[in-house]
Amino acid sequence: LAARHAALLPGDLNHAFYCNSGSEAVDSALKIALAYQRARGQGTRTRFVGRERGYHGVGFGGISVGGMVNNRKWFGAMLPGVDHLPHTHLPENAFSKGEPEHGGIALADELERIVGLHDASNIAAVIVEPCAGSTGYLPPPKGYLKRLREICDKHGILLIFDEVITGFGRLGTGFAAEKFGVLPDLMTVAKGISNATVPMGGVFVRKHVFDGLMTGPENAIDLFHGYTYSAHPLACAAASAVLDIYRDEALFERSAELSPYWEDGVHSLKGLPNVVDIRNLGLAAGIDLAPKGAVGTRGYEAFVKAFELGLMVRQAGDAIAMSPPLVIEKAQIDEIIDIAAKTIKAVA
Repeated sequence: LAARHAALLPGDLNHAFYCNSGSEAVDSALKIALAYQRARGQGTRTRFVGRERGYHGVGFGGISVGGMVNNRKWFGAMLPGVDHLPHTHLPENAFSKGEPEHGGIALADELERIVGLHDASNIAAVIVEPCAGSTGYLPPPKGYLKRLREICDKHGILLIFDEVITGFGRLGTGFAAEKFGVLPDLMTVAKGISNATVPMGGVFVRKHVFDGLMTGPENAIDLFHGYTYSAHPLACAAASAVLDIYRDEALFERSAELSPYWEDGVHSLKGLPNVVDIRNLGLAAGIDLAPKGAVGTRGYEAFVKAFELGLMVRQAGDAIAMSPPLVIEKAQIDEIIDIAAKTIKAVA
């Protein structure tokens, strides 16, 4: 399975550590980053940089680098030494189709400010979702991810892409790293790796990270980290079967072909009552609704109403997000848009 994934992944992301969920994948990636920095004689690099409105699962590491308030507020200080980049949701990018035009370089350059505050010698890794998912779907502004890559390279900081949502065809390519032409040092995946038929997640690492940990004698443990069910045979068999389906049914290509039709559909909702922003990239979209009383009230009403009408959406505050299956038909996209329109009108 690892060989099949390595052949599918871009660049030299050619080694895999398998686990059981996206949350486990993120905590594993953070620990791999720490171990790698220590192995190369940079043991002072213990800080992580996440991003506001980011979501990286529910482990202590993932919550710490994540930036969603309701996921963090119950659990106190969490991991020490974590900073956050600003989120990428700018008013001037409202109703963007695809990658937003404004603010990408300036937002990424905030990493230089954080480096200036702590010094690069203390920072192990930066972790971001290429497209923030659970916060209402936020595609990155143009140039943002490439600039993060440049800054990380400049300062010897590892770059981690959390592709639990964007991996395996969501953006019309195998992974967001391909879509944006930016190669991370580590990549976390779940969801699409096994189509949720069996719990599974994974961390893909580049050759230099793997090689950096292969420093001891042959009988030594390379990485003091693992789970009882890491690379469980049933999960690996399911993940391999899913790769067959992606290939045989050309689902990544299908996602790319359907994305323009999906884009036209979701942006047709512009102008409906209380719709203040719509954004999309690949087969996913986020819609912001104007607040109504307490934050999240209108979003929750939309979630409930859509469900009553036969559509499952994800709610994040007053935003709703939609990400249809890669096997969807155009007629079903039409149905989704129709129900979404009825929902928005009903909660006006």
